[in-house]
Amino acid sequence: MATFEFHHVLKLLQLNQFDAIYHEHYYYHSLLTFQKILSSHGLEVFDVEQIPTHGGSLRVYAKHAGFAGHRRTDRVDAVLAQEIAAGLDTLAPYLKLEGDIRKMKRTFLKLVIEAKEAGKTIVAYGAAAKANTLLNYTGVGRDFIDYVVDKSTHKQGHCLPGVGIPILAPDKIFETRPDIVLILAWNLADEVEAQMAGIRAWGGQFLTLIPKVRLF
Repeated sequence: MATFEFHHVLKLLQLNQFDAIYHEHYYYHSLLTFQKILSSHGLEVFDVEQIPTHGGSLRVYAKHAGFAGHRRTDRVDAVLAQEIAAGLDTLAPYLKLEGDIRKMKRTFLKLVIEAKEAGKTIVAYGAAAKANTLLNYTGVGRDFIDYVVDKSTHKQGHCLPGVGIPILAPDKIFETRPDIVLILAWNLADEVEAQMAGIRAWGGQFLTLIPKVRLF
């Protein structure tokens, strides 16, 4: 038996998770394509789990083709049906992704420009790798975002590559009391919102960009 785990391209496409595309993540599979890869090596899928890692991943279980053990589960056909229903056996959803990304960029830029013109301060939470993809693509740097905070002491005292935004400790938010906290680590949005709930005391708001721009 062999086990494989990877970011599910269905979730990437449906939720506009383009920021998860960077050098550590080489492949983004659907079960439709991955089972073909396995088949070319004499393997077949007998089970699959949908897990929350990276906003939606697959854990695939494979065996030697024709091996009597490990009967195929209904979960395999269920995931394949989801992918076909979403059109992953066509080019349409892949071509749509570019338009969705560009729309997010325009909406985000409009929001931060209007916020800065209104005299509001913006900071960010989460110096994750995905943050670099997103900010470098949108061109949003220190002219919009004062700093980014992260709980990792290994990141504090450094800057985000490309955009040069300094990385500080989370307590800095309660010192400077910004108007908007952009959650860059969107897969931890609920956790961040709970941890930073105190920003509501001065009228602070949260901003998320994935799967769509939302100020709340």
